[in-house]
Amino acid sequence: MRLAKRTGCIARGALLAAGMLALAGCSSTEPFEQPAPVPDIRGNVDIDDVWTTSIGDGLDGELLQLSPVYAGDTIYAVSADGVVASVRSEDGDMVWEKDLDTRLFAGPGVDGEHLYVVTREAELIALSNTDGTELWRIELPTEALASPQSNGNLVAVQTIDGRMLAFDASNGDQLWQYEAQVPVLTMRSSATPLVGGDVVIGSFANGRVMALSASDGQPLWQYQVGQPSGRTELERLVDIGGQPLVLDRALMVVGYQGKLALIEIRSGQEIWSRPASSLYSPAVGDGRIFLSAANGDVLALRGSDRRELWVQDSLSWRRLTGPAVVGDYLVVGDYEGYLHVLSAEDGTLVGQWQFDSDGIRAPIRVIEGDKLLVYGNSGDLAVLELQPDD
Repeated sequence: MRLAKRTGCIARGALLAAGMLALAGCSSTEPFEQPAPVPDIRGNVDIDDVWTTSIGDGLDGELLQLSPVYAGDTIYAVSADGVVASVRSEDGDMVWEKDLDTRLFAGPGVDGEHLYVVTREAELIALSNTDGTELWRIELPTEALASPQSNGNLVAVQTIDGRMLAFDASNGDQLWQYEAQVPVLTMRSSATPLVGGDVVIGSFANGRVMALSASDGQPLWQYQVGQPSGRTELERLVDIGGQPLVLDRALMVVGYQGKLALIEIRSGQEIWSRPASSLYSPAVGDGRIFLSAANGDVLALRGSDRRELWVQDSLSWRRLTGPAVVGDYLVVGDYEGYLHVLSAEDGTLVGQWQFDSDGIRAPIRVIEGDKLLVYGNSGDLAVLELQPDD
């Protein structure tokens, strides 16, 4: 199993390879992990472009994600240089576009009436999702990297210092605040919260998943995904970077240098767990669990007993996105902007395409059952289809 934690300077190399921000601790003359070269494959799956459009300057060199949101017939997307756009999902036509004339660090989040973004100056802004008109803005105590999330009544924002704040979606009035203790050294990554009708679930850099009452922010339960261990701050990193995956009445969570676990939504009780290390949400399909590990391996586990079915290690240290499951295939993006198509059955690489030479950091989304929503670092937003060669 290639999911054991790396220590010392190798750990720092893993962080740098993942494109995260870490503090110094090793000499710059010592070796770092090097990304594997782009695999030379003879694939039988092509990737077709249904449509492509451009959203501002994309990530504009920032270490952000800015994941687009699919909302049925509309896709909402933002860029680091302040462009907010509503795009028709059928053909990519622009419904509306607005330049906020400010740098953005997080977003978008969407509910029935609003679209939410967070600026570099730590302002939460609510816009009308019908035309982009600004409705209100408020100041946050510090910056946020995770997209705001709303149930229509409240909007929750998680800041990088471990606070979860809830605001009235109609006017921006603060409703409550919860503060979690976070380590001195963390990844430059935050998990997007889950917001339900009566509960807000946050995942923090201390390795804990917390369920908070939506009405007053009081803790309902907590679950420890990663337990800090080791002598150095690097060894003790246990960040949770991916939004928990909702599966019926359970949550599937994974952490860096921690574990992959299934827990009950209502109680936080563990159903099962196994060691794992990843900063990205897992994916499930056809009774299997798929994971992009922190070292770049892609692996499949049997859902019934979590037995390892296969590991694809040809993409090691290529800073992969989380996996997206489309039918019989698995798709991941990497830091050079390649999309890699794997067989879900055995992990064989069966397709490849360089989508954006600036890289892909935002998670790939499956929409309409069999299409891929991809947002490249340069600002290219596209809907793609897989076409197996019969």
